Amino acid sequence: MTLLKISQGVVYDPKNNINGEIRDIWIQDGKIVGLPLDPATRPDKTIDATGMVIMAGGIDMHCHIAGPKVNTARKMMPDDKRIARVVKRTRTTRSGTVGSVPSTFATGYLYAGLGYTTAFDAAIPPLGARHAHEELQDTPIIDKGFYVLMGNNHYVMKQIHAGEPKLLKSYIAWLLNATKGYACKLVNPGGVEVWKGGGGNVTGLDESVEHFDVTPRQIIQQVAQAAGELKLPHPVHIHCNNLGMPGNFQTTLDTMQALEGHIGHLTHIQFHSYGGDADDPLSFRSEVTKLAEYVNSHKNLTIDVGQVMFGETTSMTGDGPLGYFLHKVTGRKWFSADTEMETGCGIVPITYKDKSLVHALQWAIGLEWFLLMDDPWRVALTTDHPNGASFLAYPAIIALLMDKNRRRDVLNGLPPKVRERCVLGDLDREYTLNEIAIITRAAPAKLLGLDRKGHLGLDADGDVTIYQPQDDVQLMFELPRYVIRNGQIVVEDGEVRESLEGKLLHVAPSYDEAAVDDIQNWFEEHYTIRFRNYPVDDSYLHEHEIIETI
Repeated sequence: MTLLKISQGVVYDPKNNINGEIRDIWIQDGKIVGLPLDPATRPDKTIDATGMVIMAGGIDMHCHIAGPKVNTARKMMPDDKRIARVVKRTRTTRSGTVGSVPSTFATGYLYAGLGYTTAFDAAIPPLGARHAHEELQDTPIIDKGFYVLMGNNHYVMKQIHAGEPKLLKSYIAWLLNATKGYACKLVNPGGVEVWKGGGGNVTGLDESVEHFDVTPRQIIQQVAQAAGELKLPHPVHIHCNNLGMPGNFQTTLDTMQALEGHIGHLTHIQFHSYGGDADDPLSFRSEVTKLAEYVNSHKNLTIDVGQVMFGETTSMTGDGPLGYFLHKVTGRKWFSADTEMETGCGIVPITYKDKSLVHALQWAIGLEWFLLMDDPWRVALTTDHPNGASFLAYPAIIALLMDKNRRRDVLNGLPPKVRERCVLGDLDREYTLNEIAIITRAAPAKLLGLDRKGHLGLDADGDVTIYQPQDDVQLMFELPRYVIRNGQIVVEDGEVRESLEGKLLHVAPSYDEAAVDDIQNWFEEHYTIRFRNYPVDDSYLHEHEIIETI
């Protein structure tokens, strides 16, 4: 049995109410354990962490790192790859490219290099699940999972229209089992199907989706209810309608209210918090104050931010009409795809410019969300990688949250009208290290129902990040001194020491077997395709021993 001791570090473990206390951490066979009862016990290895900051491994609960659209984005950006740095092959690593959409190997190494040990891809179409599994298995070190797209699924809308909540719930459970997914994801519910039917969209929650005769409101409410009844560890994960549009804050507020008390997670909330008139882009402004007030007073709601940072990146989304909108606005190249019966996607390169009023406001709006949320346990740090920025921007965002003067220095260099249209300049709040540990570790773990992650208590996964304090907080979080995954040192002083296989995190909710026959009959009747009921115990995945059912 391998026993590792981390000695005398300054521990931040919010779940266990440890806020900057000097502690020893013991890890045995990949799990955190207590002090050995036998005083003669000697660890196999000791890390002297005196004066260093210790946190659990980071968790990115919303990113895009696998699946069809991610692979397409890699192909779309050869110029990005030519100028980006390269991860070189070593005795422990394979080569990879970086840029805004890193290759699979590089993704795992780079996350680990930041102290992150878990990540969830936020939007996988069921028909693309097997491809996503191949890519995730190719992504080293980190544990990972994905959310399954359902907001424009034909069978989902069919059963909502038919008033068959039991069939809907069984289908969702079966779909999560078949794909080995983790949660239900809604992207522009109903709107993507309208786009695929003729290039349109929905603009409000009560517009009907042609042919299916359902509304976005019905999709949101009934999938949220089904997820709750299935007792999934993570509630319905919602990308609201009208993403990116001036005035869309009202749609976001309507979506929050439409949940009617059901638990819901609103993702990349920054992109859904805009005031103004859709016909007048110059009217663009922040409406975070109104939305944050609502979220703060409704405990059934949680968010991640989707922070924008200035620079070149790639927008990729399951929201097909949004992709086209960005193409028309930016004039950049555009890729669009439709996934039969399920969803679509849009991919467009984008450059966020600090001299652009809209881009500068997007940057400010994300920070406003962090600073206006009363409870950090209900907010997670994300950039919607790579949509708002790469996950490599996390250290810079942390520094902005912890230093009001750094924020103001950036704000003073932005167009003057930014201050008139947001409240960021009036916010003096500075995050503490304990709060950073919450929004990057403890809160994502809690929101995802990951009891063994995000903390350093007994029986937690042996995922630990050790930082060397520096005057520049950004540099501290950019280069951890040690990163430990499953009790093994995987990164030391910025170098990957071990390239481990990460686990796949998925759910296996129970469902009515008889309902599967109805699902099969419906698909064969309407689409003349051979229905395939993928077994839960997929031998390909099991032989690699990467499955962990939550």
